Amino acid sequence: MKKVPFVTKAQIEEIVKTYPTPFHIYDEKGIRENVRALYEAFSWNKGYKEYFAVKATPNPFLMQILKEYGCGSDCSSMAELVLSEAVDITGHDIMFSSNDTPLEEFAYCEKLGGIINLDDITHIEAVEKSVGYLPETMSCRYNPGGYFKMSNGIMDNPGDSKYGMTEEQITEAFRIMKEKGVKNFGIHAFLASNTVTNEYYPMLAKVLFELAVRLKEKTGANITFINLSGGIGIPYTPDQEANDIHVIGEEVRRVFEEVLVPAGMEEVSLYTELGRYMMGPYGALITQAIHEKHIHKEYIGTDACAANLMRPAIYGAYHHITVLGKEDEPCDHIYDVTGSLCENCDKFAVDRKLPKIDKGDYLFIHDAGAHGHSMGYNYNGKLRSAELLLRENKEVQLIRRAETLKDYFATFDCFEIGEKLLSGSL
Repeated sequence: MKKVPFVTKAQIEEIVKTYPTPFHIYDEKGIRENVRALYEAFSWNKGYKEYFAVKATPNPFLMQILKEYGCGSDCSSMAELVLSEAVDITGHDIMFSSNDTPLEEFAYCEKLGGIINLDDITHIEAVEKSVGYLPETMSCRYNPGGYFKMSNGIMDNPGDSKYGMTEEQITEAFRIMKEKGVKNFGIHAFLASNTVTNEYYPMLAKVLFELAVRLKEKTGANITFINLSGGIGIPYTPDQEANDIHVIGEEVRRVFEEVLVPAGMEEVSLYTELGRYMMGPYGALITQAIHEKHIHKEYIGTDACAANLMRPAIYGAYHHITVLGKEDEPCDHIYDVTGSLCENCDKFAVDRKLPKIDKGDYLFIHDAGAHGHSMGYNYNGKLRSAELLLRENKEVQLIRRAETLKDYFATFDCFEIGEKLLSGSL
């Protein structure tokens, strides 16, 4: 799969006249086409809803685009609840899937009318303590334990995951909640991350559909929705094939008709909580080459760093890099592409074959639209970069300004740090 930037060198040269690098930029056209395809793939299920995983890209402008198509919010913190409320996503358009949750966050979710998705059986008591009662609609997160395998070798280890309940616990949780007045129940599970295969969702669906049938038989609970959560990945490397969301949707439909329909559960709604799939390919980190170094290896230094995109540093994750304007030149140089943090892991690429890079070249770092800007931090006093939206009409909109030193020092208002800092003159 060839990686093609959604902006050109000429466009970036124009953008940087107003917004200097580094910055994240998002492709509105790609985002809209993707969400339309997702809803088409699951249109056979009349209650289908996508709850966008806010943690992936917590930006209200992007959330508003998804909201136009009926997407809600998957939240896991107070800030994400507040952000959803700010873009008028409330009520059952919020799914609150948190863990080790402070009581005040359960209370705020209930204030907004969101659906609380419990991570542990002990959280039933926590919700009662924080809210004063159990809402009529509740959900529980399931963890089957063991290993999750697929035919192509992709697997994950739910048994080593901190999330979710055992089947015995979720069965008991349903019984307790039913006795305490809960009328509508949901099931949720996340068993594997970033799967680049059409197999994952249908396999997960079968696990959850069969669990739903058993829970209905054992507890008599009215199960109204099953949440397949996230896990549909994106092809970070050029040799990977992208998932086919229409094939995935049809395979989930087949399992639905095989398991739920014979059990009289054909009215169950399906939900998803996709983040990476919704935004990942439609965002990029734009950075400029500002230094080069020739020692035991060849290095290209950029004006971005792991504080702008930390996945390569902490996971060794691959992000494809295009040197804008040199797309057709041979990749006959081998570089480590680095940032300026005082950490040796601050590298966007290691031993990467790229065209010859000159100081001043712009690098387009692909697939940074999810878990990119959102995972940023301020180590070494680095300031978080701006976020821009490339509109469908090719205009560029600022959707989050870059941080300033004044922002960075704002929380030191309990300390005398001097007139210069407080005035923002630095």
